[in-house]
Amino acid sequence: MKAVTRSRLFWPAAVLAVLLVANLAFTPDFFAVHVRGGHLYGSLIDILHFGAPLILVALGMTLVIATGGIDLSVGSTVAISGALACLHISESADPGGLATLLGALGIALGTALLLGAVNGLLVAKAGVQPIIATLILMVAGRGVAQLITDGQIITVTSDPYKMIGGGYWLTMPFAILLSAAVVLATVLLTRSTALGLLLESVGGNPVASRLVGIRATRLVALVYVFSALCAALAGLMVSSNVSAADGNNAGLWIELDAILAVVLGGTSLNGGRFSLGGTVLGALIIQTLSTTVYTIGIPPETTLVFKAFVVIAVCLIQSPAFRAKLAARGTRTRRTTRPHAAAPTNREVGA
Repeated sequence: MKAVTRSRLFWPAAVLAVLLVANLAFTPDFFAVHVRGGHLYGSLIDILHFGAPLILVALGMTLVIATGGIDLSVGSTVAISGALACLHISESADPGGLATLLGALGIALGTALLLGAVNGLLVAKAGVQPIIATLILMVAGRGVAQLITDGQIITVTSDPYKMIGGGYWLTMPFAILLSAAVVLATVLLTRSTALGLLLESVGGNPVASRLVGIRATRLVALVYVFSALCAALAGLMVSSNVSAADGNNAGLWIELDAILAVVLGGTSLNGGRFSLGGTVLGALIIQTLSTTVYTIGIPPETTLVFKAFVVIAVCLIQSPAFRAKLAARGTRTRRTTRPHAAAPTNREVGA
């Protein structure tokens, strides 16, 4: 049992299971999955569907944090990619054409590639602190997204584009399948090759990694590019799901949810060892918590406060130091409350 609880995935999985089971008290058919028109529907499907963009953003954030960095610009990248794609489709003569879709994807992903390269060069080459380098794009990128949309919400009508975030394939929402494919490819790339160990070595001890010949600069730049690409895919999902681009609100604060998902998954913000499976569980915890809030009917003005208290509780439960202190206090309490042997009476002493 100790070996199981020591696993990095145990506590995130346990917390997710508790949150899911707790919903049964408010929604008896919470675990029910129905098939309507050849599509799967249900609360569990909704959690996976609406959590897919966060999973992608958190996936890229995990590799960035593994190298000892941070990427605050993913929210702006989400907004920019969705805005560029929707703008291209809205100005096209054939909005529903395959060539238009490929052009929109190329523009969005190409721009994200450029934005990620800028972040990577600032951090790896120029030596700018990651939080400062990405904060620049976080602030400026949101303004760029609003310039692209001209401060308006761009609506599009394109069935191929709608497929990315709101369509279905093989009875499942396509967004779930796309995010699962990206997660699987990332796991294979980082765990079936030496790339994962190289990233951990760069994040754990960058000086030693350079001394043994690891090209840390190139690796650091690449993870920021990967993070931007993941954010761009998330932006395409978000905008295509509602068939619109909102440069002001799309991806707003998703960078904080992504960082929180990485932490809940057991990856240290100090860099080094990382857990992709834990990150996926962390993102699902956040999405399940949001679903639970709306299911219970908590007033909107107290939603963030409620989520904050739950997140604090989850972090404390996952903390080995906190659990050790609780165990030590429990041991002391049992010792102090243990009944003492009764003192011998005078008659017993005389006998």
